Amino acid sequence: MLGFYSFLWRSSMAKKVKKFLIWLGVGMAMLILGYGSLTLAAMTPLQSIDPPGQQNLGFDEQIWGNPANLTGDKENLLTAIDHSLAYLKTDRAVRAYENSVHGLKLDRVLASVQRFRDLVEISQTPRELQEAVQREFSWYKSIGRDNQGTVQFTAYFEPIYAASPVPTAEYRYPLYRLPQNLQGNPSRLEIEGKDGTGTNGPLQGLEIAWLRDRFQAYLVHVQGSARLRFPNGEIKSIGYAGKTSYNYVSMGRELVRDGVFPLEGLTLPVIVTYFQQHPEAMTEYLPRNPSYVFFRETNGSPAIGSLGVPVTTDRSIATDKTLMPPGALALIHTQVPFPTPEGKLEKQLVDRFVLDQDTGGAIIGAGRVDIFLGTGELAGDRAGVVTDTGELYYLVLKQ
Repeated sequence: MLGFYSFLWRSSMAKKVKKFLIWLGVGMAMLILGYGSLTLAAMTPLQSIDPPGQQNLGFDEQIWGNPANLTGDKENLLTAIDHSLAYLKTDRAVRAYENSVHGLKLDRVLASVQRFRDLVEISQTPRELQEAVQREFSWYKSIGRDNQGTVQFTAYFEPIYAASPVPTAEYRYPLYRLPQNLQGNPSRLEIEGKDGTGTNGPLQGLEIAWLRDRFQAYLVHVQGSARLRFPNGEIKSIGYAGKTSYNYVSMGRELVRDGVFPLEGLTLPVIVTYFQQHPEAMTEYLPRNPSYVFFRETNGSPAIGSLGVPVTTDRSIATDKTLMPPGALALIHTQVPFPTPEGKLEKQLVDRFVLDQDTGGAIIGAGRVDIFLGTGELAGDRAGVVTDTGELYYLVLKQ
């Protein structure tokens, strides 16, 4: 995770700052080695800036509708805001904002989200809302992965997959409940076995359901939730319940490292196609991610983020919560794909007001954001091709 020189970690001074640097995360500090001295130039993850001068920054036309989305999604945005307001009023939020590295105070964040809700309600156009935000809010920009504000965006979704309540010759790959007394810290290989079926594994009896596609089962772990469609027509929703303590290992990066694909142009659809054509490769690659996720039945509720509130299509993001303010109002500036009338996906540069309501095992550092794009096949198609960089801003009321 941290690309610092190994000898720095062995020095006496490094031992004093090692814990601090891990806390800051990737891109949060620079180590400059001099002759006989070590200097730490640390930066907070958010930098206060003057209101950006770009004409369209903060011009969120999707709220009221645009050629790609004629109906708009104002109600979705208000729903996401209400979920953040509910979280920000909890004791859990109080604890999260104590000694936070981002420096924003809970009462200010709460007041900001509430005021933004009022502005969304009374504004009639994207320009009117943009101008009100510019007048009333201060801007904090993520320093990104390079301390220059460059943020890598990806996206996630809630899949819908065929499943069975019992194992069959067709449905072989299990999803498990959280064990009450898990012995040790078993890896994915130890839980699933080489074939992914978990036969004679340590979690037998804890299965929620079985899927017929091994890589789909793996993707449920990556996405953190799913809807399972059973042969009798029943649909069961499941969500994240816990995980083993191993760090997440990116399957895409493993394929790139082995020379299977170049990094440029690698998307989820490319990886899915590869494993469909080479199913035997899953035996080699899936166990390389030792982290294992457990699930719980959520009784039809929407996908739930790490704050314990539902995430909302196009309006919720996941960030590194050791760095970023949970539940806060943010603005993303990046490329997002939308369906065209011809049934294709076309990327558009967007400015989107969002709420920071989730996190993820691969979302580490100030330069990573995951956008929630909804439930089902179209959401998955859209999420699978989000690979662009952009910028992330947080908005709080002026003091």
